[in-house]
Amino acid sequence: MNIPQDLRYSDDHEWLRIEGEEAYVGITDFAQHELGDIVFVDVDTVGETLDKNETLGTIEAVKTVSDIMMPVAGEVLEFNEAIADDAASINNDPYGEGWIVKIRLTNLAEVEQLKDAAAYSAFIGL
Repeated sequence: MNIPQDLRYSDDHEWLRIEGEEAYVGITDFAQHELGDIVFVDVDTVGETLDKNETLGTIEAVKTVSDIMMPVAGEVLEFNEAIADDAASINNDPYGEGWIVKIRLTNLAEVEQLKDAAAYSAFIGL
């Protein structure tokens, strides 16, 4: 199971990669593995400011549909159009090409409430 050291993780299995006042959000390797083959991602919140733990979109796998939650509060700036065309890239590269949205952080203090890689590993039982 791949758990990069430079990311932060939510209890809902989203990851956050911070770049200044902006950040990328996706689902973890663990989450994509649990979901199975991902076939579709729906994000209709671009341009909206959402609170931590609000639903930013949905992710559909062959056998289930799951909400994607905001790991921190922020404005949804961009949806990764590449996954609109090839949702399987989330399965193949969840921390790279499979990112889901880019956000502008509105409360940096919330980042400290997320898990680091060691805490997330323990959380999922590794």
